[in-house]
Amino acid sequence: MTEPVPSQTTDQARAPRADGLPKRTKAAPAASPEQRQPLELARRIVELAEDKKAADIVLLDLAGLTTMADYFVICSGGSERQLEAIASGIIGSLRDERTRPIGREGTAASHWILVDFGSVIVHIFTPPERDYYGLEKHWSEARTILSVQ
Repeated sequence: MTEPVPSQTTDQARAPRADGLPKRTKAAPAASPEQRQPLELARRIVELAEDKKAADIVLLDLAGLTTMADYFVICSGGSERQLEAIASGIIGSLRDERTRPIGREGTAASHWILVDFGSVIVHIFTPPERDYYGLEKHWSEARTILSVQ
């Protein structure tokens, strides 16, 4: 008959290491954009853009039209300062929720900021640049999931 192996007690599990330091636990890694459901992420981005008073927010479903992303969130800001506030608000809040962007392009001074979350790409424009580039017209075959005026 074999003797059972003694299990560690709770106190033993918390005992300091031989060097006197407490045992370190590994922090959970930040969620990658792909770990969050794309539509859930897109809707959260819309909420965050609304919080920063973005105008004319549109969520487009690109499924079946391209492999670059599942969704576009397109919105407008009235000034360079507001463009930066919208982009920073989205990035900062999602970072707090453990979702980080893959990349960011453009600046408020260029009047177009793009934030890439993999399955969701966010376009933040001033109204003249939004009209000029016409992404909604270019992607007119995409289904509009929501539009916030």
